[in-house]
Amino acid sequence: MTSNFNKRKDFLPYCLPDISELEIQEVVSTLKSGWLAKGPRTIEFEKRFAEYVGAKYAVGMNSCTAALHISLVAAGIGPGDEVITTPMTFAASANTIIHTGAKPVFADIDPKTGCIDPDEIEKKITSKTKAIVPVHYSGQACDLDRIYEIADRYNLFVSEDAAHAIYTKYKGRMIGNRPKGTVSFSFYATKNLATGEGGMLVTDDEEIANKARILVTHGMSKNAWNRYAKGGSWMYDIEEPGYKYNMFDLQAALGLIQLQRLEEMQKRREQIAEKYNEAFKNVDGIEIPIISEYTTTHAWHLYIIKIVPEKLNINRDQFIMELNERNVGTSVHFIPVHLMSAYRNRFGYKKGDFPNTEKWFENIISLPLYPSMSDDDVNYVIESVKDIVGCYRM
Repeated sequence: MTSNFNKRKDFLPYCLPDISELEIQEVVSTLKSGWLAKGPRTIEFEKRFAEYVGAKYAVGMNSCTAALHISLVAAGIGPGDEVITTPMTFAASANTIIHTGAKPVFADIDPKTGCIDPDEIEKKITSKTKAIVPVHYSGQACDLDRIYEIADRYNLFVSEDAAHAIYTKYKGRMIGNRPKGTVSFSFYATKNLATGEGGMLVTDDEEIANKARILVTHGMSKNAWNRYAKGGSWMYDIEEPGYKYNMFDLQAALGLIQLQRLEEMQKRREQIAEKYNEAFKNVDGIEIPIISEYTTTHAWHLYIIKIVPEKLNINRDQFIMELNERNVGTSVHFIPVHLMSAYRNRFGYKKGDFPNTEKWFENIISLPLYPSMSDDDVNYVIESVKDIVGCYRM
């Protein structure tokens, strides 16, 4: 079927970071300061981030992956243990469980939200289960009350994966506010707060925070970061065989300004999401995100539409190709982890094991959503989606 669609000349990227002159100035200032590794800006960023989310402690790291790994190691998770997480996530959520020596056990998702289903978590608990890694998918909160009720009942540690959830609020409270376990955030280049690479572990548990600070820098005693500064000491101890996971000041320089600008960037994300919701809510052939009643503030890290295959003469992959042909970048979040060869080969997972996750994956498309998008960009995405639906509706 043909249409009168007016195709734009330039390609609209799926995602771009929002970097202002303020970030550039702060990075230049950091370079001139001489502190390129972990230094005063990292310490300041940790302090401000903890204050922002409402946690007692924050430990800056070079990625959210590092934070997820350290949170489990600091909690004592290791060989012989099982840790429950969702297959609808990036592989890091599960890979880091393997890195501790434990086994990742997947629980299917809630088909309405894409987040891990607490009922499915409880089904997977065994005598070997020691922790749960719930993922706040796309910026929507997991059902934390139910997850923590289960965790308390079975004496399980909870390590929240909040890679998508800076700014998300669960029942009015910021994710990371007064955490019972740990919460890990991502500052990857595509995230709502971007430092290129980077992450943060927050907790109210002083013991875990202290262990994390030691583990992220080879296991060196916690005051070793300033050993080359005036008043610092060359003497240090290796308290644990740790990792090279620490954040450094160039990342923190970006993070400090991005945190300062987060509210304005989030407002733009909300505006774009609202425009998408309004434009697509009555389009027969696609479904807009369903937001749970306990997600009182959605971070809108992702805007995911689901195609309805029964109403279109086109599948998800073909829909993406049509958007690409119209110069609209997209992505899919995510290919289920249990379908990856590493997990199929090592643990015997197979197609059909998690039907809600697999059905979700088959129909989802992530549309462009970032603060530097213009209104024209947003309207073009809307027109492109509507045009494809119009061309291929049954």
